Amino acid sequence: MSGRLDGKCALITGGGTGIGASIARRFAASGAKVVLTGRREAQLEWVKSELQGIAVPGDTTVEQDCAEAVAKAIDAHGRLDIVVANAGVMSGGSCTDLESAEWDETLRINVSGVMQICRAAIPAMVEGGGGAIVTVGSVAGLSAMRDTAAYVTSKHALIGFTKSLAIDYGAAGIRANTLCPGWVRTPMSDDEMVELGTRIGVTPEEALARTVAPLPLGRMAEPDEIAACAEFLASSDAGFVTGAALVADGGGEVVDVGAIAG
Repeated sequence: MSGRLDGKCALITGGGTGIGASIARRFAASGAKVVLTGRREAQLEWVKSELQGIAVPGDTTVEQDCAEAVAKAIDAHGRLDIVVANAGVMSGGSCTDLESAEWDETLRINVSGVMQICRAAIPAMVEGGGGAIVTVGSVAGLSAMRDTAAYVTSKHALIGFTKSLAIDYGAAGIRANTLCPGWVRTPMSDDEMVELGTRIGVTPEEALARTVAPLPLGRMAEPDEIAACAEFLASSDAGFVTGAALVADGGGEVVDVGAIAG
């Protein structure tokens, strides 16, 4: 049985761990040729060997690193059909609490890094007749969380940037959409539960239980559930979907906080 992504070449940033690695595995299982890039070389190599893909260590905020990742994809497969801009960082702090350097770094990675990989990839995608760009955002791009000013700002900006891609390159056959996960069970979220538990004086397990309690589905997503959404957006099944923000948050966006409080 053929896969949704048979014959496609997909470049995935931040592909060595967490959601990025799950997307890489899902795409490979769906028939795509996978090219991974990211800053964690050892993890990239592990996923690459598992999937018989290509790993190109690099930093998406560095123009030359992005150009090299795209060139390696073209050299290996003669085309580039899909870009998943997944690399990103989490940061904390309110406007008056966070350091200026942390603000700059968060926007540099979460926004400028996405711009750089897209700018490197789009000419090749246009030459090949189009393709799909999936930027990995967050529900923090649609609302706000306490004490995460830089992160929230970066994810709002990412949605706006992706909408601009959809408008500017739709006529060239390129679709661009943002995937907005809520809580996902990854090493990053595990660390956040440890931090939350320390802050409120409970175990990480209790912090997790309190975090997911308001969600209609009552749990975090597994990384492959988010990867399945990315696969849809990258595939021809989403052929008339562009400029959209697909929310996968277990129902968090529809919760009536007043009803919960009552």
